[in-house]
Amino acid sequence: MKWIVMGSGGVGGYFGGRLAQAGEEVWFVARGEHLAALQRDGLRVASIAGDFAVRPCRAVENPAAAGPADAVLVAVKSWQTEEAARMLLPAVGAETAVLSLQNGATAAEEIGAVVGMEHLLGATCRLVAFLAGPGAVTHAGLDPSVAVGELDGSCTDRVERVAAALGRCEGVSAILSDDIQRDIWTKFLFIAAVSGVGAAARVSLDRCRAVPETRALLEAAMGEVEAVARARGVVLAEDVVAKTLRFIDGLPDGATASMQRDVLDGRPSELEAQNGAVVRMGRELGVPTPVHEALYAALKPQELAARQAHH
Repeated sequence: MKWIVMGSGGVGGYFGGRLAQAGEEVWFVARGEHLAALQRDGLRVASIAGDFAVRPCRAVENPAAAGPADAVLVAVKSWQTEEAARMLLPAVGAETAVLSLQNGATAAEEIGAVVGMEHLLGATCRLVAFLAGPGAVTHAGLDPSVAVGELDGSCTDRVERVAAALGRCEGVSAILSDDIQRDIWTKFLFIAAVSGVGAAARVSLDRCRAVPETRALLEAAMGEVEAVARARGVVLAEDVVAKTLRFIDGLPDGATASMQRDVLDGRPSELEAQNGAVVRMGRELGVPTPVHEALYAALKPQELAARQAHH
């Protein structure tokens, strides 16, 4: 299959690199020094599961240069989603499947509004990875996995092809999901809580979970996301909050969420797509979200300053 990776940072670089390593035709979309390094030296991945490289590496600044793809992985930051979707239009042919590996619960809808919902597959991944420098990705935590599924829960040839290709990647667990909305929201419940609380507390997750008051805040934040999900008709496990808290307890010391790292470094973050989205959806559905409202309000001034500086 021919793949385009839109956003070749930690997540896109890792999964795109594994697909290329498995023999798929992969085109990486990148900018600036990262693009130049990919074109010159290839992609280098330092992984807890074993280092590897992709050389030569197909890398372009604009997906139009790659031409229509069989599948597209969108892995840009959530605030770049609309721009990325518009750039993708020339690369989306009649049969192209588009998957978002972004944090958040509404990315597929945002991309689908631009490229057409008929192209969207639901997807969610587990991986701790980041861009370590131009042309270099570090996989620092978790056993990599990707769940994919049709948004309506049906089983189609295209979702089976995509899952099979991901399943051929070394070290990647590919899950063909019969309820991808459940999987997306189960991850969103985790990521929105740890991102907001971690960014506000300004310490790693092991320190957050060890302080009773902050642990209670994490649990309450997850409970609010669960309530919003159920109001939207998403079927989550009955014990989803307890299970997620156990997952947080198992994370290594020093772990932080990518949104938290962006906030602490003064960069634009995914605040709007995470805590902001919980607040907006809660208001639309009449579901109270006081924890996310407080986190959103506390973090928004710095977010606005970061975006102003970025532009």
